[in-house]
Amino acid sequence: MPDKEGPDQKKKWYVLEREHISLLLVILLAILFYVGLNQAEVIAARVDRFMGVLSPFIAGFSIAYLLNTPVAFFERKCFSNVKYRRALAILVVYLLAFGVVAILLNLIIPQVVQSVTDLAGNMQTYLTGLSQLVNDLTDQFGLDPEGINAVLGDVQNIASKLSTSLADALPQLLDVGYAVGTGVISGITALISSIYMLAGKGKLVPQLKKLMYAALPKGLSDRLLKILSHANQVFLGFINGKIIDSAIIGVMCFALCLILRLPYPMLISVTIGVTNVIPFFGPIIGAIPCFFILVIVDPWAALRFFIMVIGLQQFDGNILGPKILGDSTGLSAIWVLVSIVTCGGLFGFPGMILGVPTFAVLYALVREWVNARLKAKHLDMNAIEGAEKRTDKRS
Repeated sequence: MPDKEGPDQKKKWYVLEREHISLLLVILLAILFYVGLNQAEVIAARVDRFMGVLSPFIAGFSIAYLLNTPVAFFERKCFSNVKYRRALAILVVYLLAFGVVAILLNLIIPQVVQSVTDLAGNMQTYLTGLSQLVNDLTDQFGLDPEGINAVLGDVQNIASKLSTSLADALPQLLDVGYAVGTGVISGITALISSIYMLAGKGKLVPQLKKLMYAALPKGLSDRLLKILSHANQVFLGFINGKIIDSAIIGVMCFALCLILRLPYPMLISVTIGVTNVIPFFGPIIGAIPCFFILVIVDPWAALRFFIMVIGLQQFDGNILGPKILGDSTGLSAIWVLVSIVTCGGLFGFPGMILGVPTFAVLYALVREWVNARLKAKHLDMNAIEGAEKRTDKRS
């Protein structure tokens, strides 16, 4: 009579153990990574095409995300007892948004275009005045004319190229305007999708939660919802605060430009205000081109602008920014620098803006994981930090 088969002998040949599945996944990921490196251009083109199709909906989500806070405010404070309170709140917020955008464009765009046109048309006059000022200073203080003339020649070449570029850029701006006009359908799609997202938020969010709990374990779903809630708080606090902060800085810059009688106040104020949205590097990015333009137009005005922008950024960094933003990210200066450089290099201008809150969320997750691991190992973090501080004091 044959022996009975043991548990190992009954195991089917096609049933994989957990270690084999892990090894198979690693091999598949390695193959996908190798194929991705060899077909990087094709994959990038497909991704760009896919993102181009989704871009109206991404823009719509961005609009809905930014306007969700005022919509919730009007719905809760102004139309709480009205039957169609959400629809009325959405209508009021979009009318206000359209009104603000129309007023700003009507006030800012014509003056900026006029400033660029005047700068391009009067560039040769400004260069002649700059050359005369340099010659007067050279004669008065007995400076070396050769080195100064060499630097002045470089400035004149740069300014001439800048003038030509500005003059050539005006027709290109018209082409850009035409391209924007052809993208009206995408803009309308983004606008309509944002309205639908805001209107259907009460149904869409619970549906997504149901889908998450149906597809994932309850513990993991709870964990993801907690992470998303924290990310939402960080992004809302940072983005809304940065927009308000930059708008105030732009208005203050315009007022100070008028007081100090700086040329092209609207162009300078828009540049400073827009670039101020970028943390850390924003003031530098905005101030450098404005300073060089003012050096060509009026060197003494450039000196006044230099002093003004230092005082303005000190006020923003030490008083206004902390009051509006508070500690919305919880990041130290070094991590802010790392996030801006890394995300800006990978994703450009949007990465420089969104990199800080994204890194703040990742930083919070890593910190929570580290504390959990230390707790699991029965290590006292306060004792470790105290030992490090005592070591620093001795050294």
